Amino acid sequence: MFSTRSHSRKEQAIKRCAIIVSHGQPSDPDPAEAELARLAAQVGRALPGWQVESATLAKPGALDGALAATEQPALVYPLFMTTGWFTGEALIKRLRNRPANMLPPLGLDPGLAALAGDLLRGALGQQGWQAGETRLFIAAHGSGSSENSARDTHAFAAALGAKLAFEEIRVGFVEEPPFLADVAVDLGERAICLPFFAARGGHVTQDIPEALSQARFKGVTLEPIGCTPGVAGLIARAVANAVVTA
Repeated sequence: MFSTRSHSRKEQAIKRCAIIVSHGQPSDPDPAEAELARLAAQVGRALPGWQVESATLAKPGALDGALAATEQPALVYPLFMTTGWFTGEALIKRLRNRPANMLPPLGLDPGLAALAGDLLRGALGQQGWQAGETRLFIAAHGSGSSENSARDTHAFAAALGAKLAFEEIRVGFVEEPPFLADVAVDLGERAICLPFFAARGGHVTQDIPEALSQARFKGVTLEPIGCTPGVAGLIARAVANAVVTA
């Protein structure tokens, strides 16, 4: 029988490896893979003594390579905005029979709303706008097959609204109603679009701009929330605070 002290030492050793996993870009996986590696390096600098790897699901063999590179069972951090098929089935299937423990995705991090609030305060200050006179449009992915994506996105919107009192907060989706272009209509000139995405994929670079153009959006569009500098700190804290059992 192991003592409590022995178990604590073993638990400490298990906490030393982490893998950040994102969807990536299937049509051109290398740029997204490189961008995720840069994020992993930032997280690693915030976690001295940790081995932090990264992998996109779109890059063939990337996740297998990251798992093979870790000497201990790894914490897997999903760089996704909501729970759904990728975190609930695809990623779990890829991790089957592998020594790994999966954390909640970025979009469910309790600190994300505060991070977004700071980002939006900066944007408001640059424009000389007040939150109470500005509309916020959260552009998200959504899902045609699961309610989880919309539920998690609306939860984020509510948490953000509790921290920053905009005149109005609207939420629109790429893959389910209400669709982006329908929600973005008549937002006025004092409006901010915040993409609720983890990276600059095709939805951010193509679908959102097209929808905003269709809606004749006249406001300001920010970088996706997953690309803001504070995200590395959120990931590092989530990893460091995670409880891993052998």
